[in-house]
Amino acid sequence: TTITSNHWIMAWAGLEINTLSILPLISKSHHPRAIEAATKYFLTQATASALVLFSSMTNAWHTGQWDITQMTHPTSCLILTSAIAMKLGMVPFHFWFPEVLQGSPLTTGLLLSTIMKLPPITLLFMTHHSLNPTLLTCMAIMSAALGGWMGLNQTQVRKVLAFSSISHLGWMTIILSFNPKLTLLNFYLYTLMTLSIFLTLNTIKVLKLSTLITSWTKAPSLSAMLLLTLLSVAGLPPLTGFLPKWLIIQELTKQNMAPMATMISLFSLLGLYFYLWLAYCATIGLPPHTTNHMKQWHSHKPVSTLF
Repeated sequence: TTITSNHWIMAWAGLEINTLSILPLISKSHHPRAIEAATKYFLTQATASALVLFSSMTNAWHTGQWDITQMTHPTSCLILTSAIAMKLGMVPFHFWFPEVLQGSPLTTGLLLSTIMKLPPITLLFMTHHSLNPTLLTCMAIMSAALGGWMGLNQTQVRKVLAFSSISHLGWMTIILSFNPKLTLLNFYLYTLMTLSIFLTLNTIKVLKLSTLITSWTKAPSLSAMLLLTLLSVAGLPPLTGFLPKWLIIQELTKQNMAPMATMISLFSLLGLYFYLWLAYCATIGLPPHTTNHMKQWHSHKPVSTLF
């Protein structure tokens, strides 16, 4: 509904249906962590949907237009940017996403990371000409930085993938005002690679780095594929994930935004570190000092946080 609509009320209704449809999938295990994740997801998405409705009503009040592409009022555009950032889990509205992903099964986590982000990305695509490029660039740089930084010290695979997703949203958003087709290309390729990672992890039943170490002996071919996909998501040439990053850097340089291109590239190196760490765990196993650190980490954590 959201993707095909021209009217803001229809787009809002589509977003609401989207939210309500995923809630049972998050909470189906009835584990306290899953219920907590579903509650956090519901509250965040409901707030974001209310803001979408509020921004569209404010725009209609000032301009008389309910068409999605006719969003011209500055305050409405600002509220809409915040609402979509909240829906996607971009910095500074990212806090809910790692928690929700950690409380969900891997298959539901896959849906949350990919298909559930399509309607908000589509709304961004349709309204990109009205949004503030400076604000989008700042949010993008912060998302890439925080996504890379926070992913470094994680031992739960789902949380690593959540911060990876936040980092990728930064790449998608920074180019939105200049070449929105690159945003969609990046999203499609990210979806394909994430699909591959989540399904592989689901097949070999891996939720923590400590269980990822033994995956090579159980499924060597899947672990090899996981290695390649992780390197691709990291953006290493000649793999697929390098293409959108290269095109985005090229476009930013053409728009005289070389400093921004440099910054986001440097922040993606943080992500490269934890992708390589995951890849190393999947194929070789952890170095001894890391294994000891993880044993200490697990001994200090309550059981509920390891769900």
